[in-house]
Amino acid sequence: MRTTNAPATRRRRNRVLKRAKGFRGARSKLFRMAKESTLRADAFAYVGRRQKKRDFRRLWIIRLSAAAEANGMRYSRFIDGCNKAGIALNRKELSELAIHDSATFSKICEQAKAAL
Repeated sequence: MRTTNAPATRRRRNRVLKRAKGFRGARSKLFRMAKESTLRADAFAYVGRRQKKRDFRRLWIIRLSAAAEANGMRYSRFIDGCNKAGIALNRKELSELAIHDSATFSKICEQAKAAL
């Protein structure tokens, strides 16, 4: 009689089907389709994790641009001034300051202007 490793196969199939729970139609019921769908979902998730970083950086730059305009500066001049003034805050921190503590951000803008 031929031996198969049925328990391992069943475990593998159930693991894939469990991950495909909530997928539409056969994608959550049939092993082959579920396997393809989860592989595709993993690929999109991988790309999405990288896109998220880009999207947040874009958001911070947009916020900084608006806040710098309000203080009479262009974004590029503001960043250049910050670099020349030795202000070591990143865009995320600067955008948080611009939103929550506009007085401090204005002081940073003044330092950036002075450094140019």
